[in-house]
Amino acid sequence: MFNKVFPIAIICSLLLSCNNNSKTQVKAYVAAANLDTTVKSSNDFFEYANGGWIKKNPIPADQNGWGIGYVVNEENQRRLKTISEEAAKNEGAKGSASQMIGDFWMAAMDTATIEKEGTKRLQPWLDTINSIQTINSFMETITQLYDNGIDNLFDAAVGPDDKYSDLEAYKLWQGGLGLPDREYYFKTDSSTINIRNEYVRHITKILELSGTDTAKTKNIGTSILAFETKLAKVSRTREQLRDPYANYNKIAINDLSKKYPVMNWEKFLSATGVKHIDSVIVGQPEFFAALDGILKSTPAPVLKNYLRFHLLEHYADALPNAYGIENFNFNKLLSGAKERKPRWKRVVNSEQDAMGELLGQLYVKQYFNDSAKQRYIKMVEAIRDAYKERIQNLTWMSDSTKEKALIKLAAIKKKIGFPDKWKDFSGMDISKESYLQNQMNADKWWYDFKINKLGKPVNKDEWDMFPQTYNAYYDPSNNEIVFPAAAFIVPGYEDAELDDATMWGYVGASYIGHEITHGFDDQGRLYDDKGNLHNWWTKEDSLQFTKRGEGIIKQFNAFEPVPGYHINGEVTQGENIADLGGLEIGLTAFEKSKAFKDNKVIDGFTPMQRFFLGYALSWLYETRDESLKTQLLTDPHAPAKSRVNGPFVNIDEFYKAFNVKPGDEMYVPDSSRVKIW
Repeated sequence: MFNKVFPIAIICSLLLSCNNNSKTQVKAYVAAANLDTTVKSSNDFFEYANGGWIKKNPIPADQNGWGIGYVVNEENQRRLKTISEEAAKNEGAKGSASQMIGDFWMAAMDTATIEKEGTKRLQPWLDTINSIQTINSFMETITQLYDNGIDNLFDAAVGPDDKYSDLEAYKLWQGGLGLPDREYYFKTDSSTINIRNEYVRHITKILELSGTDTAKTKNIGTSILAFETKLAKVSRTREQLRDPYANYNKIAINDLSKKYPVMNWEKFLSATGVKHIDSVIVGQPEFFAALDGILKSTPAPVLKNYLRFHLLEHYADALPNAYGIENFNFNKLLSGAKERKPRWKRVVNSEQDAMGELLGQLYVKQYFNDSAKQRYIKMVEAIRDAYKERIQNLTWMSDSTKEKALIKLAAIKKKIGFPDKWKDFSGMDISKESYLQNQMNADKWWYDFKINKLGKPVNKDEWDMFPQTYNAYYDPSNNEIVFPAAAFIVPGYEDAELDDATMWGYVGASYIGHEITHGFDDQGRLYDDKGNLHNWWTKEDSLQFTKRGEGIIKQFNAFEPVPGYHINGEVTQGENIADLGGLEIGLTAFEKSKAFKDNKVIDGFTPMQRFFLGYALSWLYETRDESLKTQLLTDPHAPAKSRVNGPFVNIDEFYKAFNVKPGDEMYVPDSSRVKIW
């Protein structure tokens, strides 16, 4: 995946001011608009290419960061707001896109009703939780929550079986934590200790808002933190979660309850609609084994408060404003945002969570540019051809592995724009009456939608992103690359007006090449052309790849974006390999393009220089320190600056294009440069 934190940066070189004079704007960007010429390009290319814009555009108070992707996000949110407001004006037929979007919007914007209703629609759940007296009643409540799409102690999901990708499997995964990652429960720096202390306060405050008398049970927050710390202690690290073989443990349903008796899995699976399967895939068996003991040793009041807190927090933004404000006040410690987003933006986000693809149907009718699609379809194939050439020319890979790699490369399916067949949302019950009820109904609909896949072939045409999502992904189980329509938004410009050399770096390398390379990164390479977890590499070739991967791990381990917080080179390895591979492949394809061969100089920049500037533009971001810390502890993607300077030091063409010499900060001796693809 390109990045969950930083969406695909849709090029808008005029982030300063979009107008119709787009060709002039592009030239102005390439020459100077975003540059910081006080920084030498060979010392810090990210700051050289993007620093001028960053200095002129401080992070808005309601954002955790700011940059090119955020600017596009702002425009896209306004578009979705317009779609929603127009739908609200029309009385569409029940179950139509117009009715569902319009009614969801009206209910979510009706703050008076939300305040008046309070937690009334959650009260049956709260009463059930309050009645828990034993482990058995706790398990029954857990089961009911899962059947309504509300996860808590662990994650349960339906998805392709990693080893049999045509079949849907039921998967159990570690979970149950309220903080973003297990490391938050153990790090001892002052920032993380403060977050834990504030988490205890946050738990107490949320429960107080719901009517819990915390004065009589002063240690509620502390006891919940202690419970979650036990779960964190038996959870695998992010490094351990990267091994798909170690996290694939198929267990017969009849054996689950024997291995983990407290949960009574047969009853749980039956009551939550799990049918047509005889086994489940357990990601981390030791977590579920330990969970049994943790539950038996935890007093019922702690379990009750744990469920009550997480239920309220799950729906906080659909409850009276005090809940949302409290949620923001805690989460700003993780994001660094100074102000809460306005209500309409929060509603757009929750509307997408509930029915994003339905919004996408209306979105593509108004905003999708098909000519841009054709341009990038051609670019995808040019980059695929370049990758084929590079594989054929590798000196470290054997012919037998090359043959299988080329078969996989040729089999990669591309999806661009939007699905050929849309999901049918007509069965989701959405009305004007209650924002909270709409969210609860959406959770239940999505749970049923996913659980009903069991026993059926995998739908290879389904999308995991919405058309209006500016991101992209590679799916190893489907062996596919997916680029939603929003990837081709260019605010203020017609696509044809954009400089080809810049776009080869910006789109070709930074996300088409990047996503294709994910099929051959440290995890993706373990899946074959059919999408099955299957080792098609010779032992020697695997060792050679691992050795090269160790080089990139070492490079990124050295980066320290925030004092005391280094990049985890092992966790970010896959994304860093994809960035480097995207550049390597993108360059090979670019050098065969007309834009490169014409050798046209624009505002003093050669095509090759504009290629690198275009790539850097895709990572034009500044991020608050709080958000950077969270990213460094939770995200497999390195921060934006490192995704430019990191791979560039390994690219010979970069040295030539910007005259990088020994003594420059970005100079790395040729013998130390990482070469993979």
